[in-house]
Amino acid sequence: MSVQKIQSVYTVVNDMEVLQAFYSQVLGLQPKFRDKDRWTQFSVGNTNFALSSAEEAAPGATGSVIVFEAAGLDGIRESVEGAGGKFVGERDMGSHGKVLTFTDPEGHPFQVFSKSTPTQQPAGN
Repeated sequence: MSVQKIQSVYTVVNDMEVLQAFYSQVLGLQPKFRDKDRWTQFSVGNTNFALSSAEEAAPGATGSVIVFEAAGLDGIRESVEGAGGKFVGERDMGSHGKVLTFTDPEGHPFQVFSKSTPTQQPAGN
């Protein structure tokens, strides 16, 4: 057996309506599948991110940390806070990029990462 890709990442939630609206509003994700209050699945690039009820989750599962990648971070903090989430912190990884850490309205952590862009070199260098 070999792992080929991440099929999905899910977060165990208590209020499917609130959390679906939160991730749709903040990150622009549209559900591709919804099974009442048990499961909501979104496509993000080549993988899936889902919200799960406790009944649908692995036994004892209580949360997750999802790292979303974005082209830039402008406006994301305001968007998250405006939708009821909280900013937790920022990590600048120099030439690798920057990651912002947030919690959603139920307190689940998630991060938004953006690669750094190469600085422009003056002509002749």
